[in-house]
Amino acid sequence: MRNLPNMLSLSRLLATVIVFILVLINQPWAFLVATLLFFLASVTDFFDGYLARRYHVTSSLGVFLDLTADKVFVSAILIALVQIALVPAWIVFVIVTREFLVTGLRSMAAAKGRVIPAGIWGKQKTFITLVAMGALLLAKGLGAHQLSLFPPYLVFNSQTLVPAELLLLLADALLILAVVWTAFSGIEYMIGALPLFQDERGASKTGSGV
Repeated sequence: MRNLPNMLSLSRLLATVIVFILVLINQPWAFLVATLLFFLASVTDFFDGYLARRYHVTSSLGVFLDLTADKVFVSAILIALVQIALVPAWIVFVIVTREFLVTGLRSMAAAKGRVIPAGIWGKQKTFITLVAMGALLLAKGLGAHQLSLFPPYLVFNSQTLVPAELLLLLADALLILAVVWTAFSGIEYMIGALPLFQDERGASKTGSGV
């Protein structure tokens, strides 16, 4: 049981590679398999942290694997979706930039013995992003290829008003919503980190007066 959380994190990294390849295959059957693996990997994101806390087996390695698996999982699959022109690059740019920003702020806080707690925007952002990506994979697995925001194609007729196409449109809308939440969560982290910068300015002024 002690190593189970770490094994779940490692399985998420392995699933990332497989889903990445399946997305690049760009065939309905591959998207269906990718959807299943994506769902299972997303579930491990909850259980690895829960089990580590439940059985008091948290460790530095476990935290590293969990955070790394989370970021690689989302970023790699989004990059694959950009490669096959299902997601615009600017969406991935915003999401990945936010991850670098948060990682930098957390490292800065850790160096000072401080912790920046995860805010509500960040938790909601993760949920919305995962739902959007899962919906997109499933829609493509079901053969959707018309109704879309990337590029915009909003022609509603008997061919587009079907569940798969509507799911694809919903997934695109959720991706935009995820970007909005990503931006606000980044701002939330910046606000939480302001005391760190204020401490530095205070220390600088004290030092210059000595």
